[in-house]
Amino acid sequence: MATFLYKLGRLTFRRRRFVALIWVALLALAGFGAASASTAASSSFSIPGTEAQRAFDLLEQRFPGSNADGATARVVFKAPEGEKVTDAGNKGEITGIVKELQSGSDQVAGAADPFEAQAVSEDGSTAYISVSYKVNSMELTDETRDALEGAGKDAQSSGMKVEIGGDALQVMPHTGTAEIIGVAIAAVVLVITFGSLIAAGLPLVTALVGVGIGVSTITALASVMDLGSTTSILAMMIGLAVGIDYALFIVSRYRAELAEGREREEAAGRAVGTAGSAVVFAGLTVVIALAGLAVVNIPMLTKMGLAAAGTVSIAVLIALTLVPAALGFAGKRIMGRKARKAAEAENRPEAKPNMGTRWARFVLRKPVWVMLVGVLGLGIVAIPATSLGMGLPDDGAQPKSTTQRQAYDTLSDGFGPGFNGPLLVVVDAKNSSDPKAAADQVAKKVESLGVAAVVPPAFNKAGDAATITVIPKDRPSSHATEEVVHDIRDAGKDIKADTGAEVLVTGATAMNIDFSQKMNDALLPYLALVVGLAFLLLMLVFRSVLVPLKAALGFLLSVVAALGAVVAVFQWGWLGSLFGVEQTGPIMSMMPIFMVGVVFGLAMDYEVFLVTRMREAYVHGESPGQAIVTGFKHGARVVTAAAVIMIAVFSGFIGSSEQMIKMIGFSLAIAVLFDAFVVRMAIVPAVLALLGKRAWWLPRWLDRALPNVDVEGEKLQKQLTEEPAGSEGGGDGGERELVRV
Repeated sequence: MATFLYKLGRLTFRRRRFVALIWVALLALAGFGAASASTAASSSFSIPGTEAQRAFDLLEQRFPGSNADGATARVVFKAPEGEKVTDAGNKGEITGIVKELQSGSDQVAGAADPFEAQAVSEDGSTAYISVSYKVNSMELTDETRDALEGAGKDAQSSGMKVEIGGDALQVMPHTGTAEIIGVAIAAVVLVITFGSLIAAGLPLVTALVGVGIGVSTITALASVMDLGSTTSILAMMIGLAVGIDYALFIVSRYRAELAEGREREEAAGRAVGTAGSAVVFAGLTVVIALAGLAVVNIPMLTKMGLAAAGTVSIAVLIALTLVPAALGFAGKRIMGRKARKAAEAENRPEAKPNMGTRWARFVLRKPVWVMLVGVLGLGIVAIPATSLGMGLPDDGAQPKSTTQRQAYDTLSDGFGPGFNGPLLVVVDAKNSSDPKAAADQVAKKVESLGVAAVVPPAFNKAGDAATITVIPKDRPSSHATEEVVHDIRDAGKDIKADTGAEVLVTGATAMNIDFSQKMNDALLPYLALVVGLAFLLLMLVFRSVLVPLKAALGFLLSVVAALGAVVAVFQWGWLGSLFGVEQTGPIMSMMPIFMVGVVFGLAMDYEVFLVTRMREAYVHGESPGQAIVTGFKHGARVVTAAAVIMIAVFSGFIGSSEQMIKMIGFSLAIAVLFDAFVVRMAIVPAVLALLGKRAWWLPRWLDRALPNVDVEGEKLQKQLTEEPAGSEGGGDGGERELVRV
């Protein structure tokens, strides 16, 4: 592989204008596709194999035209202090708005008058109009949304408070300027790392090109492939981080080759042949982890994973082709004057050891203490993870300034928190001798479970199915509401045995509960798949059994510690105000498995880049301890810069108004912090120091069975000692020289 990538690096360096033109054309094509395509506001949500989904499908079959998957909205009214919504003036306003909503758009299926639907609170202070639509929220037109938003403006002018909740006003996630700050921090880190504006700007520009192509392609395909609005944000988050990192690895190695006296084209070839190999395998681990999300069998999550994996693949291709081409355009300016002097000084035998060298030597002196401090420290941070509770955020997790959150709070105050998450019990009485009696028995049984309210059964035209709306006492995301769902399902088993009628629970709240359970069930199989495949991949890279094992165990430690930090902030509320957490609650159910997928791939970036340099030094004759020092001498600065950049980029998304994006941004940032600085920079060298030569042990039979991918470039080095550099042509001024090894 190293030999192929070496040739690729030299080719793209020579043909840099052609390579740059191809990438610019791809960016323009993707941009045109995104600009001319309609953007999906949200993706349809389905969970194959769950009871909630079966009930949902049954509703579509037995209640045709009921728009079971249609968008919904609740227009909530609160009368001024000292008045009631039932007062003549207020009642007239609300009745007029019901008529306005019914005729405001042909997408409206119905708007229920609160005075007829018993949607007025006991004290008369609050009422709500339930609006249903013929299409899902993704298909609502701007005119329909505008009609909904404008419906209550007249009532507001008369003094009533009017707020709108539900998925009809799906909020597009936005992150404001926070992610720009993340990129700005990345730029500062790159300038400090390289000491050259050209060298610092190159990884940023190439990463932005990759993210631009990836996100534009996702946007162009959003409507066709039913991609949610969060898909492009997550792809941008991950693509930007790895794009900068991969380019950083290549540029750093290129500058090191120049500092050793290589000719520019030769330096580009060697940089891509060595650091590029690490980039390929690091990228493969990220792609495996993201594509592996398909095993969960939730279409939305599969699409998010594949879209992000595609963006990472683009980042790898750009690092291998566009980056060396850009290095050709940069010329000798890639090495600033100070950086050139520093590199020359570092290569002298009497040079003062850099920070990475000094740290590695310290770890070699105290490996047991460093390992114990790192493991115990992360273990303490991981303690809150033992109380991890998972669910999906509802409108109660929205910022308090939004109308969705205001509607949620107003409904809770007027009717009770359970009104924000009604359950829909579907009774399939096709096999029952007395459908009406069976449905009544279900309603009585549910009422005895201690819920806030039960609406009498409503039958379909055929009389073989009924729906019962159940209002729990607690908020949708609470543990008490989850218990109610399980209790109804348990009771349904007895009812089916007695009457033959099947009882199914669905609705947004039940779907969220089933989603969380499915994520829990998939976590261990997913971990086994991803860690197993990545273990085999790293065994190919390092020709070792213990190094990949150590990498996997270290990753699991950093992930559990990150989960502990997430629970402390978002579930317990510790330092919540610092991160803009306005409502504590269960951790978003997809977050742990998504974090496992993303962070595993990103953690392997540092593992591959740092340990590959150690492996390279060990293969070329250095002792295990000296190889650790050499790896840190050349890699610690770059890995530190890469980690700081990733943390900065992910932290930028903590400023998002969307709870899911905020939580994922925080979890990824804290996981990279733990994994890069505690696991890879401390625990890894400590364990390698304790293992010595045993770290690189591989059974002979396995050594013969595994293909040699030559990531450390051993075959490439031998080839280059036998052939004149530049034998493939090109180079600056057609210079020829024998490569010094």
